[in-house]
Amino acid sequence: MAEHVRWTRNRREFVADAFCGFGALALASLDAQAAVKNPLAPKAPHMTAKAKSVIFLFMAGGPSQVETFDPKPLLNQLHGQKRPAEFGEAKYQFVAPNATLLGTKRTFKKYGKSGIEVSDLFPHMSKIVDEIAVLRGCHGDMVVHSAAQYQLMTGRILPGFPNMGSWVTYGLGSESESLPAYCVLPDPKGALEAGQPMYMQGFLPAVYQPTMLRSGAKPVLNLDLPGGITSSQRKETLDFLRSANEASMKPGDAELEARIAAYDLAFRMQSEAPEAFDISKESEAIKESYGIGKRETDDYGRRCLLARRLVERGVRFTCVVSGGGPGNMQWDAHGDIEENHLRMAMHTDQPVTALIQDLKQRGLLDSTLVLWGGEFGRSPESQGSKGRDHHNLGFTMWMAGGGVKGGQIAGGTDAIGLRAIERPMHFRDIHTTILHQLGLNQDALSYLHLGRRERLTEVHGEVIKEIV
Repeated sequence: MAEHVRWTRNRREFVADAFCGFGALALASLDAQAAVKNPLAPKAPHMTAKAKSVIFLFMAGGPSQVETFDPKPLLNQLHGQKRPAEFGEAKYQFVAPNATLLGTKRTFKKYGKSGIEVSDLFPHMSKIVDEIAVLRGCHGDMVVHSAAQYQLMTGRILPGFPNMGSWVTYGLGSESESLPAYCVLPDPKGALEAGQPMYMQGFLPAVYQPTMLRSGAKPVLNLDLPGGITSSQRKETLDFLRSANEASMKPGDAELEARIAAYDLAFRMQSEAPEAFDISKESEAIKESYGIGKRETDDYGRRCLLARRLVERGVRFTCVVSGGGPGNMQWDAHGDIEENHLRMAMHTDQPVTALIQDLKQRGLLDSTLVLWGGEFGRSPESQGSKGRDHHNLGFTMWMAGGGVKGGQIAGGTDAIGLRAIERPMHFRDIHTTILHQLGLNQDALSYLHLGRRERLTEVHGEVIKEIV
């Protein structure tokens, strides 16, 4: 006869049997404490990585493909004529039904060993053409700024989704314990149409939100300790806040975890970040190369140099914005493409070039992926007599560093720059390529939100294999 199972146990037996369970709970508690202390600890990539960090040079407003990196001789030949029917239709916001094609006054030449054509807007950038991969077949889904900016930054056309910088830090953490993992350096001239939401962490835990840095000599305010307060006194205050927060924290409280992490980071930044943000220690030659001290390039040059200093110190993702405030203060050339693009290129050409050269000279370009571009391009048709409207069907971006093969052209538009017809590259392909170079699998990098596994690319993107 089978032996009966004895269900009744005394207290001593129960404690003995449960010992391992209590130990597991204690270990889990210790793990939770460790996670609170450093939720942005470095994480291993899913596969071999070519890049460790990203700098996105965001040309807000939409630089024209046919004025920058995609010459179209036929467009000049057809100047003043209606678009031939064989090129198909396009939806615009402001181009009139009877609008005619607008030729460009820009001239293009071939540069470098690769012979890539660059317009005279970029006399400095033409020197680094062998370092960059020009993506002439880019396209997106939206022709209005806000929705296109959301899609470029988050992969979706609506707010509320995580920026690619938040996704990258969620996947890889940070290599710096004293600086933010993800920084945005906005243009001081003002906000953009999509506003702050396009940079934010969306439904990811709050710890993956960006740190917004200011222009000028003090990118972060209040880094200095108040008068009469010592570092040890500030540390005692921080320890008290931590113990109070941890005492009231419930498991999975992401907001409180982010607050604790923010306090810890703020303390470390007060002791170490001032040096990182102080560009006065850079040589005069370096500052001059970025255009610092010149009226046209001082602001963007300072921010590009700061981006290099942040990457050098382990910051994972940095976005440096060119363009802010109302339309013509961006690359948004509705009224006069010549005036707008000459001015915007003058602000950015030298600093961008110096950044690539500086990264390369310091051995950082191989591990830093640089992306240049805007939320769309400009229309082949004229808006009014001298401007160009938004255009999402075909435009140019470029990548450099981080395992990208420079001196390459991928994709292409038709003969008037209207539509991407050769190797079209959607924003999700750009995102997939960035993740791939960082060693992140687009499917594995996901987050459960409202019962659905969300990811940056939404649907499956393709790696742009021609350039990696």
